Amino acid sequence: MKDEIPLSDETYRILGACFEVYNELGCGFLEAVYQECLAIEFGLAEIPFEQQKPLGLIYKGRTIEKSYVADFVCFDEVLVEIKAVSRLTGEHHAQTLNYLHAGGFDIGLLINFGHFPKIEYHRLLSRRLQVQPTTEFKV
Repeated sequence: MKDEIPLSDETYRILGACFEVYNELGCGFLEAVYQECLAIEFGLAEIPFEQQKPLGLIYKGRTIEKSYVADFVCFDEVLVEIKAVSRLTGEHHAQTLNYLHAGGFDIGLLINFGHFPKIEYHRLLSRRLQVQPTTEFKV
């Protein structure tokens, strides 16, 4: 199954960094704390990333003034959206799927550091991908 998912090695490394942050901090901090610690962990793990990357939005072929800011873009290809909530909801998935679509990404990770007793995460795939495992979310 791992071989069927695009960028599986990259997403595995990103998830490893997320697990390390969660193992060190546990749950209960604000999202901003996890974001700062995850940036440190990405650096330690030599994962290339951009933090708080602004991504423009296009409506009917026109760039609009409003944009969104991705928590992280790793390896120039993987969108990483982080949360610190008790549980992920459909709105969190929809937000991340919209970010995937608007940013032109094929794969994203939705990471929840606020879940207890373990980190909660989902790999989301865009509709452009040919292989879409049934256990994954897609745009």
